[in-house]
Amino acid sequence: MARLILEIDAQLYRLLKSSAETNHLSLEEECCRRLGGGERRSRYLQALLAELRAEDEQRRANSR
Repeated sequence: MARLILEIDAQLYRLLKSSAETNHLSLEEECCRRLGGGERRSRYLQALLAELRAEDEQRRANSR
């Protein structure tokens, strides 16, 4: 299993943690819910996902 380490600001972390608790989810489940198109889309997480995809695509292109 691949491991992903994120650096996020403290306010975003608190908001995600609060939302996870409100929805009776773990922090990981809340992040996945938002990335998967849950009720509220996080622009920050969408941008992060786009950046990760672009980096992955670039890494694959360089390894060819």
